[in-house]
Amino acid sequence: MRTSAVRVGLVFPELLGTYGDRGNAVVLVERCRRRGIEADLIEVSAGSPIPVDLDIYLFGGGEDDAQVMAATGMRESGAAIASARSGGSVVFAVCAGFQLLGTTYEANDGEILDGLGLVDLATRAGDGRCIGECVVVPDAATGLPTLTGFENHGGRTTLGPGIAPLGRVTTGFGNGIDGCDGVLADHLLGTYLHGPVLPRNPALADHLLGWIVGPDALTPLDDHLVDALRAERLREAQLTGLAARRRDWHLNRG
Repeated sequence: MRTSAVRVGLVFPELLGTYGDRGNAVVLVERCRRRGIEADLIEVSAGSPIPVDLDIYLFGGGEDDAQVMAATGMRESGAAIASARSGGSVVFAVCAGFQLLGTTYEANDGEILDGLGLVDLATRAGDGRCIGECVVVPDAATGLPTLTGFENHGGRTTLGPGIAPLGRVTTGFGNGIDGCDGVLADHLLGTYLHGPVLPRNPALADHLLGWIVGPDALTPLDDHLVDALRAERLREAQLTGLAARRRDWHLNRG
């Protein structure tokens, strides 16, 4: 039985906070507390060293300049993050944060931005942006349900040999290369899904928490309101024909 609080680290929220990704941290803490599990939200400000003693490291999305600044700070604390993960901590990253888990990001002008190198993946800027609702179906062996989220990115991410994605994309773009989204490795999960993704998909939040507190500690919670939102978002994402064109027109108006 765990005797210390779960330390949920929100890393560089000033830089990596696009599309409300802070909500992922809030949901993790709240789902712990509702189960009687003590949890603390630790914000790591940009420019500060990233601690080695966090249980969960959360990296959100960010625009190009913010991503470059975040990458510098992440690399400076790369050894601490890698050490924490090897000790059982969880790394969860969305969009720009997901890209920075890998080896490199190549911009349209050919400039190379080095990532953390925690997992074998590389990203390059593509032609046009990937925008809209996205539906991801994880492998059945993960026990995860169909995931719903919103994506808005220009990157195209290629996973290295033997690296597993989070799931296959049935609506949207995801990694934009092979019909898959994200990455799923030992105590590490990355995705292009915003929304924020964990409020939309509480089973995914519990998957991360299970790595920390153990699945037996995750007693059921009343998620009926979230389930209703998930059902509505899945219906919206799976529209076809005129309804889909009307949806996409509204999204691309900006």
